[in-house]
Amino acid sequence: MKVWLDGHLLDKHHANISVYDHGLLYGDGVFEGIRFYNGRIFKLKSHLDRLVASAKAIHLTLHYTIREIEQAVRDTVAASGLRDGYIRLVVTRGAGPLGLNPFTCPKPCTIVIVDKISLYPAEMYEKGMPVIVAKRPRIPIECLDPSIKSLNYLNNILAKVEAIEAGVHEAIMLNTDGQVAECTGDNIFFIRGSRVVTPPVSAGILNGVTRLFVMNEVASACGIAVEERPCRLEDLFTADEVFLTGTAAEIIGVSSIDGEQIGEGKVGAITRRMVAEFRARVTTEAPED
Repeated sequence: MKVWLDGHLLDKHHANISVYDHGLLYGDGVFEGIRFYNGRIFKLKSHLDRLVASAKAIHLTLHYTIREIEQAVRDTVAASGLRDGYIRLVVTRGAGPLGLNPFTCPKPCTIVIVDKISLYPAEMYEKGMPVIVAKRPRIPIECLDPSIKSLNYLNNILAKVEAIEAGVHEAIMLNTDGQVAECTGDNIFFIRGSRVVTPPVSAGILNGVTRLFVMNEVASACGIAVEERPCRLEDLFTADEVFLTGTAAEIIGVSSIDGEQIGEGKVGAITRRMVAEFRARVTTEAPED
């Protein structure tokens, strides 16, 4: 497998960065996770736009133009030999002296990784996935805006540890007001009747690319209305269906929360319709815009 590292395609075992890179030392950098299907890179423009916005938000000047980064992504996908896979696009602050000052780093480091990814067991996409509610809340927007897709994921990781210790794969995170925010790596939706509801960006969530695709294109194609509004845990526990979305996760139904069955305790009918529509769209001609 090849990795693109600052203009060079390298074997993944030889793709190395400096131990003085501030991405490693301080989590100072941004990234995007991107899927490709049948050689087409899903929502590449949306991901690149978000990368630019994240970099700007942390005062990180990209070393390459967006067109050059796009070409690096395409070259790495081609070099991988894969038709379907996952891209991790990373821009770190780069190597510099010890200390928090980001402006002592003369040049950022740009990395493109292409590989396979499988977050959850295949059977959970059929039967539904049990999740828990994390005790650890989501970092408030005022402290670290989740719209910045930064390398600092410790808040999510510690909530993920709670899930793993509980014997499940994912945890729902609440914001400091007790509202449902998102999961450690996925956005969350619930269904009551024929209506789909998801927390708004103001709840302290990443406005996921797959989230928007499901809201604006998949649900619309299925004739389903989607509402963004603040959500409480009782909304989830009393829902007919709950599902998660994410680039790596795609769409996956939730069977239980904290051991409490959701709906019929399996992937519901509306979720299945949306999964079928999603798969049909991305596997035939995945939109790159």
